Amino acid sequence: MAFKTILFDLDGTLTDPKVGITTCCQYGLRAVGVDVPDLKELEQFIGPPLISAFQEVYGITEDQARMALEKYRERFTDIGIYENELLPGVPQMLEALKAAGKVVATASSKPEPFVKRILEHFSIDRYFDEIAGSTMDEKHAGKAEVVADVLRRLHIPEEEKDSVIMVGDRKHDVEGAAAHGIRTIAVTFGYGSVEELTTVGAWKIARSMEELTALLLEA
Repeated sequence: MAFKTILFDLDGTLTDPKVGITTCCQYGLRAVGVDVPDLKELEQFIGPPLISAFQEVYGITEDQARMALEKYRERFTDIGIYENELLPGVPQMLEALKAAGKVVATASSKPEPFVKRILEHFSIDRYFDEIAGSTMDEKHAGKAEVVADVLRRLHIPEEEKDSVIMVGDRKHDVEGAAAHGIRTIAVTFGYGSVEELTTVGAWKIARSMEELTALLLEA
């Protein structure tokens, strides 16, 4: 069955937010006494919800994690959000998908207002039929919750889920889509390893934007 609806992760899939996210994580964690001088160590926070990730990795309390997130956003809102790059070939891919009549949406764990600002900044917001992300308080940040929300907004009935595909670069994307019976094309040009993505059951692996476009336009 041809894919009619395509759900995209944002970070590591459409854009490379490495500089903004890692420097803002460093800034936020420092505020709660966690000093991480090596920005590469902080690349693991590109993708997952930050409050739970901060607690899991550094053993801090939920209150400390929320404080770190608050300080993260203090820097991210006006500076870190733009320390970001559009991945090569994204506009051309989106143009091809829309020309083929696809319904295109985001399903990002990043707060929705930030997702909208980033897509507008790169002038690619016009390609999206729906822009979905998490809530600012991260109470609605799990990928499965975001996918459920965008499916509801797009009015996708249960019997049409086979025509929906998720595109992402981390295990959270694969697992969140699978919770709704949706397959994932995982990309290797983001921040998840091939091992991570195959272990959690990615349906297909795309190693380039050209390969991804071809898979999305198949059949």
